[in-house]
Amino acid sequence: MVTPISSISLTFFVNAFLLLCYLNKGHAVGEDEITKGYLHIIKVKSLLPSTACNQTFKVSNSLSLEVVHRSGPCIQVLNQEKAANAPSNMEILLQDRHRVDSIHARLSSHGVFQEKQATLPVQSGASIGSGDYAVTVGLGTPKKEFTLIFDTGSDLTWTQCEPCAKTCYKQKEPRLDPTKSTSYKNISCSSAFCKLLDTEGGESCSSPTCLYQVQYGDGSYSIGFFATETLTLSSSNVFKNFLFGCGQQNSGLFRGAAGLLGLGRTKLSLPSQTAQKYKKLFSYCLPASSSSKGYLSFGGQVSKTVKFTPLSEDFKSTPFYGLDITELSVGGNKLSIDASIFSTSGTVIDSGTVITRLPSTAYSALSSAFQKLMTDYPSTDGYSIFDTCYDFSKNETIKIPKVGVSFKGGVEMDIDVSGILYPVNGLKKVCLAFAGNGDDVKAAIFGNTQQKTYQVVYDDAKGRVGFAPSGCN
Repeated sequence: MVTPISSISLTFFVNAFLLLCYLNKGHAVGEDEITKGYLHIIKVKSLLPSTACNQTFKVSNSLSLEVVHRSGPCIQVLNQEKAANAPSNMEILLQDRHRVDSIHARLSSHGVFQEKQATLPVQSGASIGSGDYAVTVGLGTPKKEFTLIFDTGSDLTWTQCEPCAKTCYKQKEPRLDPTKSTSYKNISCSSAFCKLLDTEGGESCSSPTCLYQVQYGDGSYSIGFFATETLTLSSSNVFKNFLFGCGQQNSGLFRGAAGLLGLGRTKLSLPSQTAQKYKKLFSYCLPASSSSKGYLSFGGQVSKTVKFTPLSEDFKSTPFYGLDITELSVGGNKLSIDASIFSTSGTVIDSGTVITRLPSTAYSALSSAFQKLMTDYPSTDGYSIFDTCYDFSKNETIKIPKVGVSFKGGVEMDIDVSGILYPVNGLKKVCLAFAGNGDDVKAAIFGNTQQKTYQVVYDDAKGRVGFAPSGCN
């Protein structure tokens, strides 16, 4: 008796057969409609960042500031000085692992799945607990500019301050000096604002002045005075009495950034404090390469090209923006993953996590499907959190299958080619830029590598997050 083949299975085998034929026979796909939908054909050198900053990107309005990568050449242009020594790939991935562990711990403490255990220029910073990209904002009167790491997983904004009573790390700009600002005011312990600190890190009232303390996944921390100051995003976007932390004891891997800009969901975050003007709406585009620029914007009109998925109710009590992944695809083929895998773990989107983490079952399916379509290239040993790696050192051009992520509401995101592979040792070791969580219980995390080149729109007031391709154009 012949077993019937379902239409979905038949489609999968047909697509896989056609794709393998083109991969094996080396057909050009520039004009071929079949392979164009399933493959990226790229020059291998494009996987490596340039040593020169691409200056062609220009912000489009007064609320658009440039985004630059912390390890790339553009940070030198922005800060007019040599960038700090870039961390190694091993350090980056180790820090990323610590951040992921920290997020999972914070979600557990909030009771999530516990029973199952203006446009600103963004330049990439290096605190693992606090994010990967930074913006330059103004603080004080008269205004002084500071490079702050922005983080969608944190709420409290803080910067290092004089006189730095305990310890401070080296930063690019001079530290904020409250005595030279006419708009600086400390918050008293009796103020209701002081109690808001419980949502972010902690508060202390051993003195009349309210103190804050925040600690991140890698052991980085900041302790100091909780205060208000004038925040300037542009000449027409100035916010008086902005709540922030004035750090007097700070330590960690911030690599020159003055502090942190919190874009989370609680009352202390920048989106909440500026909600009257921006309606809790902000967006960013992270550049494809560390030698290019992007932006961070607040408010404004939402483009019709943006497709929205609703925020998950499972993460409403946390600082994180939760999403619902529904499907994954490789080479145009949807993977056979039970829907309960994603609904059990849930997903958060995070600007500070570098590599997307998936439930083990989902990651195994993704990796397996990817490997089946990459048999023309020699595989190599894994590296840190990666286990699917290749040697492209003898290739000029490669063909890699497209990877897609679908979210609730029918939002399909075709990951940019810059978000599929991650070079860890030049072209001799280039890895699939996804990793597993180790189980199917911990929350999936949609990281910044997979967000590259997309306009990512956070609309907390309407309970949604949106995506639009070619967002940095």
